Amino acid sequence: MSKGRISYQGEEGSYHHLSCQKAYPDYEPMPCKTFHDAFDAVSNGTADLAMIAIENNLGGRVAEVHSLIRNSDLQIIDEHFQPINHHLLAVKGASLETITTVYSHEQALDQCRGFLRSNGLHRVVYADTAGAARMVSENKDITIAALASEIAGNIYDLESLVVGAQDQKGNTTRFVVLSKTQAYESALADRPCMMSLIFKVKSVPAGLYKALGGFATNGVNMVKLESYIANNQFEQAEFYAEIEGHIDDEAVKLSLDELRFFSHEVKIMGMYPKHSHRLR
Repeated sequence: MSKGRISYQGEEGSYHHLSCQKAYPDYEPMPCKTFHDAFDAVSNGTADLAMIAIENNLGGRVAEVHSLIRNSDLQIIDEHFQPINHHLLAVKGASLETITTVYSHEQALDQCRGFLRSNGLHRVVYADTAGAARMVSENKDITIAALASEIAGNIYDLESLVVGAQDQKGNTTRFVVLSKTQAYESALADRPCMMSLIFKVKSVPAGLYKALGGFATNGVNMVKLESYIANNQFEQAEFYAEIEGHIDDEAVKLSLDELRFFSHEVKIMGMYPKHSHRLR
């Protein structure tokens, strides 16, 4: 019996869908047209969780997701690292010689840029990988193909002309799992944890240096720090950070106190188990 529903952006057969199956097999996957829809499904109770791609080690971060997380009422409760293996999918009867145009999500196309260029294939951005596979299947045109997962090829009855079309090995997308409620802090007390937070430093000389000083002096490891422009205001950037530690750790408390002192706002986006992928 299903424990609940987990929303994701894209169509059946997408890497989001695959990640739901791998990480939360007891939940019913719920496809949504947009990231915004996937967030809303959890906010309004239609789904219990959301599986959302946040970054790829080759293609970089998914900028839209950072904005949605910042302005949502959801909390990050888990992370999942999904290996990405792009297949060049086409209808039966097609071959690499007949293909002229390839459709896929922008990140997938970027991750296969060298392959596409070396084969003289024209790239066209599509909303998502699985949607591109469905479109290719429906059109039955031997001159077009899609870059998508093997599961998408199975679902839409397409042949895999190339396995592993990505330019580099180790292509991995990191997903975060979102919920309306934070995981119980006590349940995370005895295991390595991660915390995500967003903050905006005060406009003072060396403001960022001072705001982050507490993490250094208290020995708290910050594994990610990214700046981005929020609300179209170029005068001051916001920062997204990820740190190691539990919110009840004394060192983390002291670090956050200093961060708050030198910041206009600090928003904790969630605390979650440190994935084994990070422990290698």
